[in-house]
Amino acid sequence: MQSPSLRQLDIFAQMVAAGSIARCADMLGVSADDIARDIGSLEMRLGYRLFEDMSGTVRLTPAGRKTAQAMTLLSQDAPEDWDETAAPAQAPLPPPAPPRQTIMLAAPAPIFGHFQDALSAFEAANEDIAITLDLQVQSVTDAAAALREGRADIAYFYALEEPAGFASRYGWSEPLSLYVGAAHPLAQADSVSRDDLAVTPMLALERHNPMRHIVEDALARGRVRLGPPVLESDDMFAVMTALRAGKGVFAAFGALARDLGRMDGIGRLPLDTQLPAIEVRQALGPRAAETPAVEALAEFLFL
Repeated sequence: MQSPSLRQLDIFAQMVAAGSIARCADMLGVSADDIARDIGSLEMRLGYRLFEDMSGTVRLTPAGRKTAQAMTLLSQDAPEDWDETAAPAQAPLPPPAPPRQTIMLAAPAPIFGHFQDALSAFEAANEDIAITLDLQVQSVTDAAAALREGRADIAYFYALEEPAGFASRYGWSEPLSLYVGAAHPLAQADSVSRDDLAVTPMLALERHNPMRHIVEDALARGRVRLGPPVLESDDMFAVMTALRAGKGVFAAFGALARDLGRMDGIGRLPLDTQLPAIEVRQALGPRAAETPAVEALAEFLFL
């Protein structure tokens, strides 16, 4: 696999297929603790829980079922027929339901975590509509391509400002913050300057991770330059371990930043300048006006 994040997604798929952490560990030839660590790290990166309980027969949360439906790794497993239990069903399949209108929604996974309850409520109130997710979109380029190619009806994406030549509307902003461990020399500072940061080693996501590019663009706009990276990893447990050891500074926003702010031994740096916030924006496909349900869902998600 190309990166720890893809490994975690693969383990999530194996957990769904195995039905229990013990069976999954046996299938993969690793320990149950290793499985729990990877699932926990994936949940932290996504910003929501995937399983109700990791003991015994595992059960997917509503968000976990939606995530599984969106994964290419599991597309051949008829996700619309899954129930809440992750173990493969042994009973015969029920008669096919009447066809439903499908709305394709593209968004970064942490943004899906922001409005998963709204999506569930919309589907419950509109039984003739099914919402399918694409969790790969991150930037305006991703969103524009997904809408243009018909892979999405509604797209959410990260941006630093309203993109030129691409119709979208502002949803909300995610503050960007810098985090260090209690052992770091800057942890006790009353105020941290750009000069302080320029000589401070950086902890970063892997270079191919779109979230890293968004963070780096925001730091560049805020004229903040960090020292060279001492760790580049999508494994959040590795990042947290390095933070607590005082090895560097890590920039984060959204659900990941909120989780880091709650961790023992990790704190947010008091900067003497405000960093640019990351905007979350919504855009609709070119034929959205011809589909009332798409416009209705887009408005509902803003309530």
